[in-house]
Amino acid sequence: MEHTFLTAEEALVIENLTRHLQVFADVSQSDVFIDCPLADQSTALVVAQAHPSTALSLYRTSVVGHCAYAHNEPAVMFCLLSGKPVIGSRGISQEQVAMQQNVVPVSTRSGKVIGALIMERDISYTIEQEKNVERLMVTNEQLSETLLRVAMSEGRMQSLMHEGIVLFDEHEIVTYTNTRGRELLQDIGQVGAVEGRSVEELFYGRLKNANMLRQTGILQEEFQIGSVALELKAVSMYQDHKTVGGFMLVRDISDLKEKEKQLIIKSTVIKEIHHRVKNNLQTVSSLLRLQMRRTKQVEIEKVYRDSINRINSIAVIHEMLAFEGLDTIQFNDVVDRIAKNIISSSTKPDQAIRIAITGDELVLPSSMATTLALAVNELVQNSVIHAFADREQGDIEIAVQHSGQIARLRVSDNGIGIDKTVETDRKSHLGLKITETLIQENLDGIMCIDSDIKGTVIQITFPLIVLPICE
Repeated sequence: MEHTFLTAEEALVIENLTRHLQVFADVSQSDVFIDCPLADQSTALVVAQAHPSTALSLYRTSVVGHCAYAHNEPAVMFCLLSGKPVIGSRGISQEQVAMQQNVVPVSTRSGKVIGALIMERDISYTIEQEKNVERLMVTNEQLSETLLRVAMSEGRMQSLMHEGIVLFDEHEIVTYTNTRGRELLQDIGQVGAVEGRSVEELFYGRLKNANMLRQTGILQEEFQIGSVALELKAVSMYQDHKTVGGFMLVRDISDLKEKEKQLIIKSTVIKEIHHRVKNNLQTVSSLLRLQMRRTKQVEIEKVYRDSINRINSIAVIHEMLAFEGLDTIQFNDVVDRIAKNIISSSTKPDQAIRIAITGDELVLPSSMATTLALAVNELVQNSVIHAFADREQGDIEIAVQHSGQIARLRVSDNGIGIDKTVETDRKSHLGLKITETLIQENLDGIMCIDSDIKGTVIQITFPLIVLPICE
């Protein structure tokens, strides 16, 4: 334990837990570890390990004394920093074996997190079974479709009686209609006897240009008469390689069409609402910009500019929602637009600040994207204004990563660094306090700051799904 910052009393807690690791490993049939945090908040030390004697281990050698890093073990680092468990996270072991990882915090009586208990289990067989189920479902769908076509080609239609059925001969003259078929034809105004009439006549010439006896499979058409929408599927029947007629399935899709219409209307309304919200936010931003130009006090001008950037960050979200019509956001695009807005509005004329966006593509629900957008706005704005206050150029990197249930966003710069008093007492810095509050309350995440004279790195870690509450 000499490599960790644990006290003697805390180390004793870990040692007592270590005595039970083998039991945990055998009962859970998992590799079990204990990791303890190091002074570097992105690194932990493996202090204990137990292989299961009741199942195969994922590891050929001991990893005790090795370090676990945030980019390889995001669930472990999240547990150590937040004190919350991560259950069911999937990943790949060092031997490239699919595994499931459960991580729970080890705490003292006072609630201080001093380690993480990790259980890793081989789920290669489970993954293969899931793939087999998916293949079976696809095969079943293909088999069902094949059987349906065979049944139709042989005229075995008993299982299809819930739909209207119209039989016709090689001249497309109707020879038979079931009860449901007559009901549907009556709904579109066809009364009286149906047999002996042409299919073209029954549907008011809508099928005039359709050759229902063609040999290219199923003919499918949809049309609407008044409030009734029908779907028609016609299939040719053959005997000794000659067309002897065919039959048609008629289905009422009026309810389906009405629901589609309502969905389109609702989608259009929602997109219009987002568009108007975006316009209103931009109007507010413009009004604030006019007020900012009238003031001569530097501090008040800064308050205006900060408010304008925050409003514009939210407007970006609504603009993308209005364009896509979905409730999810490609967050990397949001980051790019926010960064460009801040560079154009906050840099000095003689400054050259470059921004690079790296990492994974991250898709977020709109509510999470809005919170994270505000956080990115504050952090990038802080870098532009404070890190490069007296410099002509600088670099800012925004890195996005996600692994399983955990996502991380890192904003780093090569500026002058943050004053140590601000880093330890974030209440004195409004931007950092706003960011930390947003992350904790809205994303259930954590924010870490590492700063020196070479620059600043601020990392946000948060779960992509709601984590179970440990009672």
